[in-house]
Amino acid sequence: MLAAAAAVALAGCSLFGSKPPEPDPVPSFEPRAELRSLWQVGVGSSATYRFQPAVVAGAVYAAGGDGSVVRIDASGGRTQWRRDVGDALSAGVGSDGRTVAVVTVAGEVVALDASSGEERWRAPVGAEVLAAPGVSEQVVVVRTSGNRVLAFESADGARRWTYEREMPALTLRNAVGMTVDERAAIVGYPGGKLVSINLANGGPLWEITVSTPRGVTELERVTDVAGVPVVSGSEVCAVTYQGRAGCFDIVNGRVIWTVEFSSASGLDRSGPLVFVSSARDAIHALDARDGSNVWTQGPLSLRRLSRPLAVGGGVVFGDFEGYVHALDRANGGIIARNRASGGAIQAAPVALGDARFVVQTVGGGVEAFELVGAGRSE
Repeated sequence: MLAAAAAVALAGCSLFGSKPPEPDPVPSFEPRAELRSLWQVGVGSSATYRFQPAVVAGAVYAAGGDGSVVRIDASGGRTQWRRDVGDALSAGVGSDGRTVAVVTVAGEVVALDASSGEERWRAPVGAEVLAAPGVSEQVVVVRTSGNRVLAFESADGARRWTYEREMPALTLRNAVGMTVDERAAIVGYPGGKLVSINLANGGPLWEITVSTPRGVTELERVTDVAGVPVVSGSEVCAVTYQGRAGCFDIVNGRVIWTVEFSSASGLDRSGPLVFVSSARDAIHALDARDGSNVWTQGPLSLRRLSRPLAVGGGVVFGDFEGYVHALDRANGGIIARNRASGGAIQAAPVALGDARFVVQTVGGGVEAFELVGAGRSE
């Protein structure tokens, strides 16, 4: 809804003869590291949806909008299997290394065997799904665009439970995923809430308020959790749009810290630092102990930055032209840049190991990079 409103606003500018604002050019820098492309595999364009690969146990699982699902050897880029599920897809892949799950545009979850790619089962969701499923040994968890969460038995697709809660009048139409382990799914909600849902029965284990809606109009009161919650030890960190960023104690819900912040992409954490992409297209490093700002890179206005990823002694992220940028983790300086094939990088990069990661472009390219020569600050 907000994206549509922004589009109308820009169109209004042109009606009165003024040009819409131009994105900032990529900034110049002195290279101090290298972003080396390792391999690339095509999986099909994402159309109007956002696709992100899953990396599990040395394999990359990826999907394209046309219904293609592939398993790729992470070390060399060899396609190990490719399947066509027969229907267009609306979200990326979820996998635990045993089951691979995708969701069709028609609202059907499809589970494949991770080893062979053979279809195991299909089950109706009954609603649009924009985020990749969460997969555990017990269940495949799917979140609808209406913010219902449904769990299906990993073995046969039987419905196990449904979790619902009341939503604000206006929310972002966003591909917000979840963090899933063998016990719970941690889900970020509109209204600034984080909820941990028991995978066994769909009951809430705890609820945390990241931020509270403020403002007079419904638009001003939008404060949806952006990106996936990040768990580090006994802490979980999250950020909202038009709200706050913060870290919280999972055991008792205690607020460790929160700071004013707005993000539509999300955050990552590595050791003592939390890295956040702001709604103004800047990358911030926050101290994980108290939320104080350590450094800021940007803004790179209107470049539509992805959620950042801490990898290989640096911080990497993509933008709307397919550029992959790497920052020095210690001070935020740009140290390397490369360009992926296939256009914009909307979803976050996914780690392949200590210094390697993979991105997926809207044109359907899945490309692995290695950050070489970046210093480590931890």
